[in-house]
Amino acid sequence: MGIDWWMTVLERIPFRFRLALIFSLGTAVVLVVLAAFVYKQVSDDLLATIDTGLLSRAELIEKAINEQQAGVVNDGSNLIDSDEAFAQVLDSSGQLVDSSSAVSRAPLVTPTQLHAQNSSRFLIESIPNIDFPSRLLVDPQTVRGSTFYVIVGTKLADRQDALNSLLAWLSAGGALALLMMSFAGWLLAGAALRPVERMRKDAAAISLMEPDRRLRIPMADDELARLARTLNELLDRMSRLLNQERTFLDQASHELRTPLGVLKAELDLATSRPRQKAELQETVRKASMETDRLIRLSRDLLVLARMRDGRLPVSRRPISLHSLVEDTRLAWSSRVRAAGLQMQVTAPERTVWIDVDRVRQALDNLLDNAIKHSDRGAPLVLTAEVLDGHVSIAVENAGESFPGWLLPRAFEPFVVGPDSEGAGAGLGLAIVRAVAVAHGGHAVAENLSGSGARVAITLATEEAVARV
Repeated sequence: MGIDWWMTVLERIPFRFRLALIFSLGTAVVLVVLAAFVYKQVSDDLLATIDTGLLSRAELIEKAINEQQAGVVNDGSNLIDSDEAFAQVLDSSGQLVDSSSAVSRAPLVTPTQLHAQNSSRFLIESIPNIDFPSRLLVDPQTVRGSTFYVIVGTKLADRQDALNSLLAWLSAGGALALLMMSFAGWLLAGAALRPVERMRKDAAAISLMEPDRRLRIPMADDELARLARTLNELLDRMSRLLNQERTFLDQASHELRTPLGVLKAELDLATSRPRQKAELQETVRKASMETDRLIRLSRDLLVLARMRDGRLPVSRRPISLHSLVEDTRLAWSSRVRAAGLQMQVTAPERTVWIDVDRVRQALDNLLDNAIKHSDRGAPLVLTAEVLDGHVSIAVENAGESFPGWLLPRAFEPFVVGPDSEGAGAGLGLAIVRAVAVAHGGHAVAENLSGSGARVAITLATEEAVARV
């Protein structure tokens, strides 16, 4: 079972429980460290108290030796507690000189231990006939040229009993404190997650019936408040996108309905009674025009559907600018003649790197828009030029100008003048701008002095002026 397994197990545990568990583990570590510190401190203090007592007893015995008192370590003396303490006096060779009855059989320390250090020292040893480890003080003394060793000891049973009692209290108190702190951690985790649960309920309540409803933002300016604001901003963006999509679908349906309705009417009229050849040809011509409108509109809708992050993908290749404009003129010549217009084109013999299909689509939309708003017999001007690494293409028509309210919004989808008609009228200029932006350029619409309008696009090329 590796780390991944444990991570999977933890992920299955409710988040609140995980928070409470982490809090409890942290509390347990703190309690254990604190208990260990207290236990060690009390243990050291008890041992220090015992050592102080042993030093006092050793001083009394040493005083009695100096005064040449006999039986200074007898159990019946006031210096020795026969139940807990004991003492010995050894000569320089380690032989017993005097001893308490409980330890009178043999010296408490070996000669090696006696001679290992010339100063006083404390030892913990297991003593025969003493049922518990003992604390010993070995204190060398010199009396009238002779060296004696005063050994004072006491059992550590009372100290161990006190430590066992302390350990029991610490264990019981620690367990109770851990239980209380765990419960407090559970409540604290619930309180910390309450704003999250409130945000979840607010999010669940948001529906299409209440699209403007938003999450409540906590009063504290913390991570949860920033999360709520970020989610509200996300909901705002999603709401705008949904509104745009809904509007787009409504307007696209309207745009499609017009040519479809006209096409259906023409076909129904043609089949309503027998027709002359000329009448049928006119009906077929009008049906073909409406079909062309449907094709252009569906192509424009497909272009918008393929946009990513507001930009169209482009595939550049070299083409002669003059050839592009001339091919466009030939493709539109029949419709220009049918509209009674005079088309004028100007373009240099320069090769540029552009997405030919996208630019041709933009030109088709520009000419379609210009033809619909031109006066019969007026000139229709298409010009193209290369300036400072950019291709500039413009279409001018004499006739209707952009209304003042429409001019700033001319390139928005489906925003058209109140009297405009024709295929792609509400979408064509939006495609024009999208193509220009995809090429790193821009689109501009302006009214001409007197009457008429001019729409131009500027395209950045990979090669400012390519080799012909």
